[in-house]
Amino acid sequence: MLSLTGNHENAQALNFDATMSEERLPEIEKADLVISMLPARFHVQVAEDCIAAKKNLITPSYISPEMRDLNQKAIDAGIVIMNEIGVDPGIDHMSAMKIIDKIKDAGDKLNSFKSFCGGLIAEEHDDNPWRYKFTWNPRNVVLAGKGGTAMFLDNHEYKYIPYNRLFDRLDRITIPGYGKFVGYPNRDSLSYMDTYGLEGIGTLYRGTLRRPNFCKGFNVFIELGMTDDSFEMTNASQLSPRAFLNAFLPYIPNLSVEDKFKYFLREDRMYLYDQFEWLGIFDTDTNFGFEGATPAQLLEKLMVRKMSLSEEDKDMLVMYHEFEYEHHGKNKKIVSSMISIGEDPI
Repeated sequence: MLSLTGNHENAQALNFDATMSEERLPEIEKADLVISMLPARFHVQVAEDCIAAKKNLITPSYISPEMRDLNQKAIDAGIVIMNEIGVDPGIDHMSAMKIIDKIKDAGDKLNSFKSFCGGLIAEEHDDNPWRYKFTWNPRNVVLAGKGGTAMFLDNHEYKYIPYNRLFDRLDRITIPGYGKFVGYPNRDSLSYMDTYGLEGIGTLYRGTLRRPNFCKGFNVFIELGMTDDSFEMTNASQLSPRAFLNAFLPYIPNLSVEDKFKYFLREDRMYLYDQFEWLGIFDTDTNFGFEGATPAQLLEKLMVRKMSLSEEDKDMLVMYHEFEYEHHGKNKKIVSSMISIGEDPI
């Protein structure tokens, strides 16, 4: 516990089960302000306790429908519940609105707004073929896109991308000095039309940034069905990575797992093969030992083995906004980007 507080004299580390209201509420009652960094699924429970204790609450997560339903209760309790106060969502809102307001104040017409953000690995530590390490919650990365069909506006047309196509239909972005990225759409860009005051805009797109080969490689796992989190694999604890992969490949007894996988990849995606080999997907020497695991949980465990941050690694936060607008009858474009390199692996 001491390692959590370090040399901060005013910090106190407490040991209690934050998922249990009977342990959580007494600590909330002692606080002046509550900041919840728990997984997003617990924020509503914390908010209900804050309403009961009449304590203000801040979270970094998206406003869920359940959280929105607490609005009147929070007002009646005389407290503020402020969500989306992180990086994405959070800083991205503020940096976007600064430019949106500037365009509007000049009397110009905003036609397109695209916004992307991603937690990646700093270039000096970008040393694997996936060009990715876990700087975010690994489970959220593996389950990305499963919240529902992505919805956005493209040149006044409503567009919808289902999960099975999400990592295949990508925007390509180049940031000078940092190279090439791709973006896949977040679940619901349309809800930000009112939030940003962009009624009548032609294009509205919010997305997540990755390096190109990550999305192309991860799309293969989606196609195979290895990101499924809806069922437990009967023999999960006995599976090696190779057997895990083979469970999702066709039964062709005269072909090796490698050959079946190459057949599945097709010639046009064969350049991705080295990524999967590096990941250890063909290994037989170690079983997962994870009883009752879903495919997504086994995939997460496999990826965490090879993509976790080392003690020397630093992360990199990348944010990119693109605005297209009309100024005195001429089309103009503003690009805004922010790159922040971590100071340590924490």
